[in-house]
Amino acid sequence: MGRRIEIGILYSRSGNYRLLSESCRSGAMTAIADVNADPAIPIEFVPVERDPQGNIDGYATGCADILANSGARHIIGCITSWSRKEVIPILERAGGTLWYACPYEGFEANEHVVYMHACPNQHLVPLLAHVVPRFGANGFLLGSNYIWGWETNRVARDLIADAGGKVLGERYLPLGEVDVSRLIAEIQATRPDFILNNLIGSSSYAFIAAYAELAKRDPHFRPERCPILSCNLTECELPALNEAGNGHLSVGPYFHDMSAADRQGDSAPSVMPASSFEAAAYASVRTLAEILARNPGAQWPDLPQAFAGTSFRTPLGDISIDPQTQHATLPVQIGRIEGTAFKTVLVTKGVAPDPYLSRYDRTETFGHPRLRVVS
Repeated sequence: MGRRIEIGILYSRSGNYRLLSESCRSGAMTAIADVNADPAIPIEFVPVERDPQGNIDGYATGCADILANSGARHIIGCITSWSRKEVIPILERAGGTLWYACPYEGFEANEHVVYMHACPNQHLVPLLAHVVPRFGANGFLLGSNYIWGWETNRVARDLIADAGGKVLGERYLPLGEVDVSRLIAEIQATRPDFILNNLIGSSSYAFIAAYAELAKRDPHFRPERCPILSCNLTECELPALNEAGNGHLSVGPYFHDMSAADRQGDSAPSVMPASSFEAAAYASVRTLAEILARNPGAQWPDLPQAFAGTSFRTPLGDISIDPQTQHATLPVQIGRIEGTAFKTVLVTKGVAPDPYLSRYDRTETFGHPRLRVVS
């Protein structure tokens, strides 16, 4: 038995985004079990778990409780950017680290957070670069009414303008709202080329179901004509859609349908998580285990040195983590929904993180702008 090290787990097991949370928790707990069973790893993780129960106030409370009443200095947790923002002051005050396994809106790099899922240059930018030439540049933007929706749509507005398109509408719903009739009516009236869906949980499921009904009435809204695009929809939520999502597109660093041989690097482990959320949470635990195996007392000031010049073997492939921003280099995959799975339609390996889009190039992404002749 290796040295016992407590590790925090902070995921809700109920609430509007329960399916996402359970997927992350499953990945983290599976990785803990695998680490503890691996004789080559000289540590044993002891999970210290708190359940915020879907209440935003519960994340800061749970984080503080873990850091104050256990030996855990590292926490795997949080789903929404709202919850991540809530715990950062606690982490800064107590000297903890959050390993965050969900896509987010970018424009953040906190030394107390390790960002193990995609940022905008790894999700939204390549997704729109793929979609605009195939469907058109005029979009309708949807979001849950908090920072993920606001900021992702802010970036989308700029990208759509760069592509020569127009934002034909932008609407937000409170978390958990399922009355989407107004959204459907506006989308039908404006007839965009695509819908960017930054709703989460039950709001997203309700919208996708209603949009499928719209497509039955109006062929313009079939996925081959006007797809729904998502940066955060994964396999763990597809059963909730009852195939209403068929044909629509999502982007992420991992889809379950790809074989290990096709993943980034040549040494991806045989474990095949069910979604990118599960894979990123698993990768968080395994990466932390590698670091603590070398330095059992490693805390947040030690992480940049631990990341420098190192690659980590994960279900996402062999990844590296930028010591300056603490964001992971990840593959980018675009997938089309087919039943309860995604069919991968595009893969780009080894995309370095650019959370502030400082290296974004409009021409490289969308080509040269078309010039209008003005008489």
